[in-house]
Amino acid sequence: MVDDNTYIHCLPLLLEMIPGLRHAKIIKIKSGEEHKNINTCIQIWEELEKHHAERSSMLFNLGGGVICDMGGFVASTYKRGMSFIHLPTTLTAMADASIGGKTGVDLNNVKNEIGLFAFPKGIYVYHDFLKTLSERQLLSGFAEMLKHGLIADRDYWDKLTIGDDLENQNLEELINDSIRIKQSIVDDDPWDNGRRNILNFGHTVGHAIESYSLKYDKEPLLHGEAVAIGMVIESYLSHEMKKLSTHDLHLITAEIYSHFNPYPIEIDMLPEIIELMSHDKKNKHNLLKFVLLNRIGEAEWNTTCDEKLIWTAFEYYIHLQHQSI
Repeated sequence: MVDDNTYIHCLPLLLEMIPGLRHAKIIKIKSGEEHKNINTCIQIWEELEKHHAERSSMLFNLGGGVICDMGGFVASTYKRGMSFIHLPTTLTAMADASIGGKTGVDLNNVKNEIGLFAFPKGIYVYHDFLKTLSERQLLSGFAEMLKHGLIADRDYWDKLTIGDDLENQNLEELINDSIRIKQSIVDDDPWDNGRRNILNFGHTVGHAIESYSLKYDKEPLLHGEAVAIGMVIESYLSHEMKKLSTHDLHLITAEIYSHFNPYPIEIDMLPEIIELMSHDKKNKHNLLKFVLLNRIGEAEWNTTCDEKLIWTAFEYYIHLQHQSI
């Protein structure tokens, strides 16, 4: 399975490496988060049926986070489960999205509202696919890598933040570090009942902003761009809950602002964004739950913040945004 972009830029590279795949049936979908929904899944299921795919067949998912999430979901539900392999082509997918067995699609612009755990038979990372990406796509993936350092490994955070130019970084080595960190967390808690929740740092806010952007923006935010905003706001929450030091808060904010342009959030947007946050899968008993940082490299999950403090955290982001204009 490919999308419009990987069909043009990545599939020829794959077929050159593995000529035997030339005989495979190609299922192509439209690219973009806006197409990560049940209607696209129906199209893929119909294609699988048309090509007489069997339960013993294998679906290869060649693409970024959308392809990996949706391809895993489609495969794991077709005929009660066919096997699949991820071939991640973006930095987001290589370092994060393809790992861990979470599959799903969006519902009414709410991120990953429908899905299940299903683990691929394999994940094959080919770094040359990164050469097909724009700087914006690379930075989107870099946000998830920064998250890995923030939640679990201060040394890795320091390694990521040593240089200003992402192109001058040793991405292969950094990707391997991110894979190691995420896989270790997943191995500890494969079904997301405990520690694995720390991987959602920045995502309670980030997913809501991403959903808001998908609904209203002509050119929606990429996933990592939304998560970067979420990490700034949730770092402020971490500070206000007397966990994260002022020094670490300023380090995180400065690093993220050095890579990502501010997104124009205004006060009148907050009721809808906070309503979108209420759909987050970590929530319990109608209480918003967050992953917060004790310090760079250490996180805890299942923390409740009241709405007044959440508003204050957004006001902090809005203040920073106006300062940077």
